[in-house]
Amino acid sequence: MAGKILLVDDDEDIIELLTYNLKREGYTIETAPNGLEGIEKAKDCNPDLILMDIMMPVMDGIEAGRQIKQSEKLRKIHVIYLTARAEEFSEIAAFDAGADDYLTKPIKPRALISRINAFFRKENLKNEDETLLTIGGLEINRNNYSVKTEDGNEVVLPKKEFELLYYLAKKPNKVQSRGELLQKIWGSEVYVVERTVDVHIRKIREKLGEDVIKTLKGLGYMFNLKD
Repeated sequence: MAGKILLVDDDEDIIELLTYNLKREGYTIETAPNGLEGIEKAKDCNPDLILMDIMMPVMDGIEAGRQIKQSEKLRKIHVIYLTARAEEFSEIAAFDAGADDYLTKPIKPRALISRINAFFRKENLKNEDETLLTIGGLEINRNNYSVKTEDGNEVVLPKKEFELLYYLAKKPNKVQSRGELLQKIWGSEVYVVERTVDVHIRKIREKLGEDVIKTLKGLGYMFNLKD
């Protein structure tokens, strides 16, 4: 499944060009015209990747990048700058602000898409290999199916409960439907009803707290990462 990308740029033509080409690749696209609105949009939609210009009104991309990396809720979002600023000091400032990459305009859509596709492939492989996930005050350890809480207590979860928690925690504040959770955790070869997800979520809450996983009525569940 392709990821979600937030485009932050005050040039409407570039937004239109990138939106068209990235949607064709299957990516979900959100947009914002400046850094300040980009931060607010990122909090709402929690993208996997932000493509951001530097020279924008209200708040420039460098300052927006700094604030994103200082936010517990947003700091894990990857940021790639796509800008006309080719000077070395601008590139250094971008990486100092937490950039993952720095690309200069003019845009070559096919080359950019290839680079983004490669980026997501790399991230997917890295996520599959990740054994210790630290998020929202929890340490989630895939080696022994245990979770350590903020007060130091260690809770060992049965395999399916652990896999369900881990999958949701890897995508914090993103709603996952019961159908998707069944597919990802139990697979297509095992027949279980959607109520099974509800039962496992209830058991996780009993052990880790009611607010660790949020229910969105009619939509599904999400790991509740508070800013």
